[in-house]
Amino acid sequence: MDTRNIMIVGVGGQGTLLTSRILGGLAIRAGYDVKLSEVHGMAQRGGSVVTFVRYGDAVAEPIVEEGQADVLIAFERLEALRYLHFLKEDGVLILNDTRIDPMPVVMGAAKYPENILEEIRKAHTVYAIDANAAAIRLGNARCFNTIVLGMAARHMDFSKEEWLDVIREKVPQKTVDLNVKAFLYGYETELSNRS
Repeated sequence: MDTRNIMIVGVGGQGTLLTSRILGGLAIRAGYDVKLSEVHGMAQRGGSVVTFVRYGDAVAEPIVEEGQADVLIAFERLEALRYLHFLKEDGVLILNDTRIDPMPVVMGAAKYPENILEEIRKAHTVYAIDANAAAIRLGNARCFNTIVLGMAARHMDFSKEEWLDVIREKVPQKTVDLNVKAFLYGYETELSNRS
């Protein structure tokens, strides 16, 4: 198998690192060579967090080069735009369609870009969901990242059962049922490139 390149981006506190560890654990369990790389930018203060997960028969290095990501999982709109140049031309963006203002916007030194989703869709395949609202409907706002992961899982090489096994193993024990429900919600959501 050729190397698959997955990039996960978000802001501090959105579960980016846990998501990459779930995917990495899944690829290891499936017998692939796996390389993970985590880049923290002021994560505890709401700054960017980027993780790369590369898996295949033989993976030389952990970093995904620009224009090489098969799947870009973004937990926030502006983070998707910021790292879009890593996505392959025929790659897929899975987006949590939510807005979190970075510090320069909060302080009034910058403006949050308008129409991010519409602009991205002009050149890329995008599957977007308001996972925050869906997570609240499921009973816990914090499980939105597992909903997004469920949507992304349909663009990767593993069965639903394999995903669920690793989620049960990696998430905190008291949140297993919630995370399974959230993953299944995302996995079973009808994908549309227009939502």
